[in-house]
Amino acid sequence: MRKQKTQLPKITLVGLTTRTNNKNEMNPRTSKIGALAGLYWGNQVANSIQHRAKPEVTYAVYTDFESNEHGDYTYFIGEAIDSLQDQDLEKFKTMTIQASNYQKFTTESGKMPEVVISAWQEVWAMKENDFGGKRKYVADFEVYDERAIDPNNTVIDIYIGIEE
Repeated sequence: MRKQKTQLPKITLVGLTTRTNNKNEMNPRTSKIGALAGLYWGNQVANSIQHRAKPEVTYAVYTDFESNEHGDYTYFIGEAIDSLQDQDLEKFKTMTIQASNYQKFTTESGKMPEVVISAWQEVWAMKENDFGGKRKYVADFEVYDERAIDPNNTVIDIYIGIEE
């Protein structure tokens, strides 16, 4: 994976959420992320989100960490928006990723979901020095854009929040 230290501005998102942990995600019977992502893309949920800032760019966010990658967290999948006006807040959740420093990892091209799983396994094996700062465990996220359209040839970016 390629990596690059970067700073991002605040991003406001609208989408769907679930609460889970990595232990449950390793078991197909207790996994929630695949089902939620399947619902999101299968039902073209993005088309129901108003005022999308970057149509065709989906954010998958890991936030509200109980502790670190071993504890519970909230998984959010959705779109960046320019305005909360006209959003169906009974159907969708909102979240804000605060401006922060990140280590951005870009995957090699691969098949979904293996390319994502492999990338996270690399991230989990990293030490603090590999991140260029201490992990914040506030909001880490994946960005799915035009490079992720072909499920057999997918590239994504993973952003890991870091302290400087």
